[in-house]
Parts: sequence; structure tokens; C-alpha cells
Amino acid sequence: MSDRVINQEASQDDKNIELSLRPQYLNQYIGQHKVKDELSIYIQAAKKRQESLDHVLLYGPPGLGKTTLAFVIANELDVKLRSTTGPAIEKAGDLVALLTELNPGDVLFIDEIHRLPKTVEEVLYSAMEDFYIDIIIGQGEGTHPVHIPLPPFTLIGATTRAGQLSAPLRDRFGIIEHMNYYEEEDLQHIIERSSLVFNSKISEEAAHELSKRSRGTPRISNRLLKRVRDFAEVKEEVQISLTTTQQALQQLEVDEAGLDQVDRKLLMMMIETYQGGPVGIKTLAANIGEDQETVETIYEPYLLQKEFIKRTPRGRSVTAKAYTHLGIKLTER
Repeated sequence: MSDRVINQEASQDDKNIELSLRPQYLNQYIGQHKVKDELSIYIQAAKKRQESLDHVLLYGPPGLGKTTLAFVIANELDVKLRSTTGPAIEKAGDLVALLTELNPGDVLFIDEIHRLPKTVEEVLYSAMEDFYIDIIIGQGEGTHPVHIPLPPFTLIGATTRAGQLSAPLRDRFGIIEHMNYYEEEDLQHIIERSSLVFNSKISEEAAHELSKRSRGTPRISNRLLKRVRDFAEVKEEVQISLTTTQQALQQLEVDEAGLDQVDRKLLMMMIETYQGGPVGIKTLAANIGEDQETVETIYEPYLLQKEFIKRTPRGRSVTAKAYTHLGIKLTER
């Protein structure tokens, strides 16, 4: 999974690239127009009232810019941002250390917030709602409660698994935004902007071809652009051409719909072994050697979005559209 060129999970190289490409303000952020429009209003209103912005939950598939948007929100508010992840906050003391370092109005960004330990999550409730923490410190007879007031702050949580958030935590977010897959036009703009940052040129046709195969995901667009750029440099092209882009993507086994060999293998397994389904998600995961969460988070969302599979009460089924894409007659099902 980790070596898939269209893997949506971020490698360290991806993180470095995203950092160099990161827009600073909403007017520089490409795509997610509905989310941007709503956040712009909420931010302006909070600044006029001279209050901290309501807590924000950003959810959606990996690679859509949730982390980038958190940094943009902090810049728009003109405050500092502290960034961490759910798994990194192992105990209540870790959370207290983060919160007590915040200044009034600052942003605390927690990626993978669905993976917060339950004991930490419960401490977070009062911090989010009333800006204080009550904890017990000491051991044995020396234990005693401590009340810690906190400055008003904004928590931004990001998750690919909104359904795994507990109701008490989810209810404490005043602003909840769903990040959708990007339109091809927006991805093309991102690719053209990224090519300039990479000190390369790309033709409009080549950028459009890349946008069609990027699974609606900027992270994948930038990764594919880097690989296609390598092919163009070896061919000594001054500008990345459509022909080189198509040849590179063919060699990388990324087809016109953005599916790679793993996606096609999954669909073919469902067709050949289970006559197209329905197949239970656990069975599906076991057949391709992945855990259920990986299938539901990484593989399934895009295949559902492209209508290559569908959910049924009995499991997942391959659609007629997938049969057509794979060049298989539906009567063979």
C-alpha cells in the first residue's frame, strides 16, 4: 500500500512538498469553495466581535488539504497555531501542556482527532466548552484536584473517520465542514501552480490530463506531477508535454479514471471470486491483505465516488460502470 503512487496517505516527502506549496490565506487556497466561503464569514464575524473562532471540525478523505486549511485559518485570524496528532497525546498531562502554552485566540490543531485516547478526550470537553481543565495530580495521600483556567482558544480537529468521533466530542464543535474531492478544473490550477514551485513548466493539456487521473486529490496531483516531471527531464523537454504525461502515467499504471493496479485488482477479485458481489467489508479486506479501516478510508471512498462500487445491506458490489471501465461484459457476472 505505502508504495502506491496514488496512495493518499502522506509520506515525509509529501509533507515537505505540501509545506512548500502551502497557501497562506483563503484567497490563495484553491478549491473547496463552499467550505472557504463559510469559513470566511465565520472568521470575519469572530474578528469583529474580538472573540476566538468557534471550534472547527474538518473531515473527509486523506490528501484534501485539511492540515493546510487549519494553517490558513490561523493566518486569517492572525494568531499562532500549535499542531499535533491524536495518537501523540497519550495522557491528560500531554494535553494540559499543549493547552497551557496557548495565548488568547490561538489555534490548537489536532490531526487524526478520532484517535485521541478516551481519557484525554474527556479532559478536552471542559477545555472546549468552558475553557478550564480539572485534573488530579499527585499519588497516594498526596493526590489533590487542580483547577486550571485556560485562555479562549480555537480547537481545529481533522479526521478521515468522522463516524468514529464520540457524540460528546462532535457536539462541542460549532463549525463542522466536510472536505470534498476536488473538481478537475481546481486540480489543474493546483498542478500549474505546483509546477512553478518545482521550477518546471507544464502544458495546459498535460496539466488537464494529470488532473483527470489524480482521484480528486491535490496530494496525488503533486505526487504524479513529480513523477511525470522526471520523465520529461530525461527526455529533455523544456515543457512537460501531453504525450510524455500519458506515457509516464501508462508506465505508472494509473488509468484514465485514476485507478491503479491495486484498484483494478480489487475490482477484478470482486468480479472473479464473488461474481461482482455483494462482498462483506471484512472479507474484502482479508482478500487483499489489508485491515478493514484501510479499505474503508483509502480504497473505498474514491471507488464509491466514481460509482465503480456501491454499498448494499449485504456488502459491497461492483457496478455496471466498473465492468465497462474494465472492458468486461456484464453478462459474464
